[in-house]
Amino acid sequence: MKYAFVFPGQGSQSLGMMNGYEGIQVVRDTFSEASQTLGEDLWEMASTGPAEILNQTINTQPLMLTAGIAAWRAWTSHTGSRPSFLAGHSLGEYAALVASNALSFKDALPLVRFRAKCMQEAVPEGQGGIAAILGLDDETVKRVCIEAAQGEVVEAVNFNSPGQVVIAGQKDAVLRGMEKAKEAGAKRAIMLPMSVPSHCSLMKPAAEKLREYLGSVAINRPEIPVLHNIDMAPREEPDEIRQALVRQLYNPVRWVETIRVFSQEGAQAVVECGPGKVLAGLNKRIEPEIAVFALTDASALEEAAANMEETC
Repeated sequence: MKYAFVFPGQGSQSLGMMNGYEGIQVVRDTFSEASQTLGEDLWEMASTGPAEILNQTINTQPLMLTAGIAAWRAWTSHTGSRPSFLAGHSLGEYAALVASNALSFKDALPLVRFRAKCMQEAVPEGQGGIAAILGLDDETVKRVCIEAAQGEVVEAVNFNSPGQVVIAGQKDAVLRGMEKAKEAGAKRAIMLPMSVPSHCSLMKPAAEKLREYLGSVAINRPEIPVLHNIDMAPREEPDEIRQALVRQLYNPVRWVETIRVFSQEGAQAVVECGPGKVLAGLNKRIEPEIAVFALTDASALEEAAANMEETC
């Protein structure tokens, strides 16, 4: 049976997000490894917060990486099975690369923290905005952004599912985009609680800093193909992977196309590996015929493993 694993990104975090894995030793060991690497207790942060600390980009990114890899290790130790394909939504791409053994977990932790720092520095707190537009097709959202820009930056940055597109840029331009989207017939336009306008052109200064940092990070050829956000294509050469990660920072996440590639390649199931069910919901809307699982806790992991074994 062909199946794919996908890793969620920023926005899937919540207080207590790993409580359902508390008794799984490999999960606790993964958090201990991350805590020792970064010099702070990530399990405590994930468990008790406070929420404003958990939701700071510089904390969220290493936390979500750790949570995804902890769930991945729980899966592989429980099943001994590995997927045919991997992908991650935005930040989740780093977890996918760790799972593929292209990037070591120890190297990935300070890397994503550096990435978060560069992103926040590129657009100071309060100057950026990011919003979800529901109920419009992709081309209409792109047109709305062009009309709303008025000399500022607002761009379509996440193509998450049919009828769900995220826009990002300078805050006033995003607000104009939300209004124009409603005028164009959007069902809803919702400002998201994230201050960093990820995946828009405002991130180019952050991308240049990331490019320099990545030059000193060891990257290997992936053992499992990872579909990259920028073009849904896997890469084998380390320098090509570095370039994909740099470009990802200021280009859209093409999630709809990613899941459709999995389907075209014969994947019968897509498993979300990490906290929450955000990607599982998107994936079901993109390809309703593909089985969808979310490893939100130990019991969900066991259920997914049993269901997939029956399917085989």
